[in-house]
Amino acid sequence: MPSNRPAPEPPEPLSPLVDAHTHIDACGATDPESVAALVDRAAAVGVGRVVTVADDLEAARFAVRAAHWDQRVFAAVALHPTRANALDDAAKAELEKLAADPRVVAVGETGLDYYWPGRLDGCAEIEDQVEGFRWHIDLAKRLGKPLMIHNREADHDLLAVLLDEGAPDTVIFHCFSSDANMASACVAEGYVLSFSGTVSFKNARELHEAAKLVPDEQILVETDAPYLTPHPFRGAPNESYCLPYTVRALARLREQDPAELAKITTANATRVYGMYF
Repeated sequence: MPSNRPAPEPPEPLSPLVDAHTHIDACGATDPESVAALVDRAAAVGVGRVVTVADDLEAARFAVRAAHWDQRVFAAVALHPTRANALDDAAKAELEKLAADPRVVAVGETGLDYYWPGRLDGCAEIEDQVEGFRWHIDLAKRLGKPLMIHNREADHDLLAVLLDEGAPDTVIFHCFSSDANMASACVAEGYVLSFSGTVSFKNARELHEAAKLVPDEQILVETDAPYLTPHPFRGAPNESYCLPYTVRALARLREQDPAELAKITTANATRVYGMYF
């Protein structure tokens, strides 16, 4: 979680941008006014649209409400893999209804997390995570919506489940954090890789190499706010308005013009999420 460091200063504007993955409820948004204020701060620096992502049922309900309150907000709903043990019949029924909402542009975040079992009280065991992941894959395919993946220390098994189940037409690896080998495997499958503030961290050398090899048409940018605030603000609270810091860092790595990368990632987000309404 973010520390008590002060919030970063707003960056120099960079437009157009889409924050492909954030958690506006965890950033403090609770009602139409606070949602609008958060998105206004983002829009002031060029981040015109955001995708707010759920990791439990209450967050899923809020994400859909927020997406109806403000037309600049879109939603993604699922149970986070660490909460897959809560995916009972009632939860499945509610998630199916929420995911079918036209303001929901992806099923996520779902996937596998091998870091937290044994470290986090109540964390879903691997077997429950795999079962939940399979269910979310099926839901995304039935609804014809992108699948948004959370992957932590589970590269091999995650790809194996996708292969076994048959991946949806669009798969997004949110906050991609693996190495170049994993990036190459994902690119070969046509998956989309979304990069967060971690790509700006100086010690993330394997991630830097991965970021360099992703084709323009398969790349997104995100904050994962309030987490993963980009360098040099690591540990401070993150928010969608901070996205230009990450885009400029990513552009340096890829030897691209930041304004051009902004246009590329925005076009990708518009296409991938179907943001044509």
